[in-house]
Amino acid sequence: MSKFDYNKIMPRYSAIAVLMTLIALAVVAKAGYIMTAKRDYWMKVANRVKKDSVEVIPTRGNILSCDGQLLASSLPEFKIYMDFKQLFDAKSDSLWEVSLDSICLGLHDIFPERSVEVFKSNLRQGHKERSRHWAIWPNRIDYNTYSEVRQLPVFRLSKLKSGFHTVEFNSRERPYGTLAGRTVGDMFAAKDGGRTPRCGLELSYDSLLRGTTGLKSRQKVLNKYLDIMRTPPIDGADILTTIDVGMQDLAERAVIDELKEINGNVGVAIVMEVQTGDVKAIVNMEKCVDGEYREIKNHAVSDLLEPGSVFKSVSILTALEDGMCDTNKVVDTGNGQWPMYGRVMKDWNWRRGGYGVMRLPKTLKVSSNIGISRIIDEYYHSDPVKFVQGVYRSGIAADLHVPIVGATKARIRMPKKNARGEWVNWSNTALPWMSIGYESQIPPISTLAFYNAIANNGRMMQPRFVKAAIKNGKIIEEYPPQVVEGHEQIASTRTIKLMQEMLTKVVSEGLGKKAGSESFLVAGKTGTAQIAQGGAGYKGNGIDYLLSFAGFFPADAPRYSCIVCIQKSGLPASGGGMSGVVFHNIAEGIMAQSIRMDVKDARDSASNVIPDVKTGNILSADYVLTHLGIRTNTNFNHGASPNRPVWGIASSKHDHVALVKKNITSNRYIPDVLGMGARDAVYLIEKRGVKCHLQGRGKVVEQSLPVGHYVKKDEICTLKLE
Repeated sequence: MSKFDYNKIMPRYSAIAVLMTLIALAVVAKAGYIMTAKRDYWMKVANRVKKDSVEVIPTRGNILSCDGQLLASSLPEFKIYMDFKQLFDAKSDSLWEVSLDSICLGLHDIFPERSVEVFKSNLRQGHKERSRHWAIWPNRIDYNTYSEVRQLPVFRLSKLKSGFHTVEFNSRERPYGTLAGRTVGDMFAAKDGGRTPRCGLELSYDSLLRGTTGLKSRQKVLNKYLDIMRTPPIDGADILTTIDVGMQDLAERAVIDELKEINGNVGVAIVMEVQTGDVKAIVNMEKCVDGEYREIKNHAVSDLLEPGSVFKSVSILTALEDGMCDTNKVVDTGNGQWPMYGRVMKDWNWRRGGYGVMRLPKTLKVSSNIGISRIIDEYYHSDPVKFVQGVYRSGIAADLHVPIVGATKARIRMPKKNARGEWVNWSNTALPWMSIGYESQIPPISTLAFYNAIANNGRMMQPRFVKAAIKNGKIIEEYPPQVVEGHEQIASTRTIKLMQEMLTKVVSEGLGKKAGSESFLVAGKTGTAQIAQGGAGYKGNGIDYLLSFAGFFPADAPRYSCIVCIQKSGLPASGGGMSGVVFHNIAEGIMAQSIRMDVKDARDSASNVIPDVKTGNILSADYVLTHLGIRTNTNFNHGASPNRPVWGIASSKHDHVALVKKNITSNRYIPDVLGMGARDAVYLIEKRGVKCHLQGRGKVVEQSLPVGHYVKKDEICTLKLE
């Protein structure tokens, strides 16, 4: 007989089947409800835990100086946040309450701008709101600061336990601060939290520096975010510039010092390597409202101003190259004033009677407006087009393809006639005034390229700012020196040699003496031009001047060319006396790095080769100097003990009799500090309560308060050093 009881078991199976069917129908119904009525809600939930095509920002390439030093580099920055919901879920609330005081005290130590109470109030507010992204500090912080915050209680735990998390950014840092600021360029913050190049090489070479953005997907799995890289980012390449940090710093200090001295408005300096056209330094200082000088605009490549007398070299070169005259050409400049087509041309010394009759080289040497303009007008008055064509041939109006946004080429007017043969954009006075640097607008870098071509025996080089692009230590793109198109030779070898000789005499014998050096030859040309005041022309109130000096050094074997331009208001104004001084300081500083001199020349004839021993044990000092091979002649005053101050030590080398220096040890009397360095002298005198004023550099040669003077309250001792 079967043990299966159909009547009892089948109802049970039927009940189970019905129940499972109902559950299945409920699941299907719920799924349908979620897929329809609740679709939008769950899509939002999915978006919180999953993200497709998240951009991965690559590391921006570095900008390097010519010797590989960092001018601009990308470093990580962080914004720090708390996820209080995560803290609560991890059941770390009790730990948070216990550690809150320590956390706020630590944050105050790291960020002293905000008090402990403010930190505590802020964090408690976030905790109360259970915020998932509560800012601990509103600003970005660097990695070192982030590391300090990471060591605080709770924050040092994992993100899942503490809720502490960060958002990382790429920050652009410049180790040398504002050095060559407008040329290197900078970045400004974009809306997405990134950085966008604003100017300079950062902008011009952005396609190389920024790299290629990657893509990744983010998905939350088991309460953790997983990043799945779809397209890895490609970091940007480094660019190797031509900027020399030492030369740049030297040029900036020289320009700023002179601007402060003469109260100038704008100062520009460019240093270029003659054979390659490499820009080794470029300075653009402008006076700000607070009286400080900063780089606001790249005046060196964008300013279009009438250059003044530095243009006279172009005029002379054109006349010589066209064969219109030679260096024996004689011109009469009268008494410094000469009528020209209804206007009066004046030389700078017209009040002193002018220069009279002179030869062509002297017109350049003394920068005679009348001499240059009369020569050019004599030969080109009937055909000014030929003169302007010669100017274009010199390369000063060429497009230099400067890789800096805002750069522009010179604007030099070409004479034109209408159908009736009449000049439509020309006048009788245009040619004479153009020949001396007016009627044209030329940026400083174009003027420098012309003078660099003269130094380079007529070969005009394109200014080079970047040598190469480097990736992972390998050169991926190289930018070799290039000749300006169509200007392989701006003039014949004979004309170039004549120009080199005349420009050398401008410095050695003419108005450019302050730009010269006793150690090497300098060639160049001064320039002083009035800046037109808009509709008021050159007669407005408060006339501005453009003071220039352009040249190269050493003149007999040129290595570097340089131009210095200064804009200032009012008189005195002198291109040679102001810009020439800056040129001198830059040239001296650059050449000092490479000139090799005999070690004997480094000795200061005024210095004492044997150190003064001021205080201490005289017997010990005598012992040491004797064992160093120096004979000494020690003197004791009135049987003083060996532990009293040492009054004098003399060298037998000079066969001198030792001088006894009476040092008064009491703090109530002024000591003898003659012959001491500034540091020792100031220490000894101010130790007695007397304030010191220093004049000059070197060793003390004169002190205003005599030795043994009884010290009185609030006295001042002036020390003269040489």
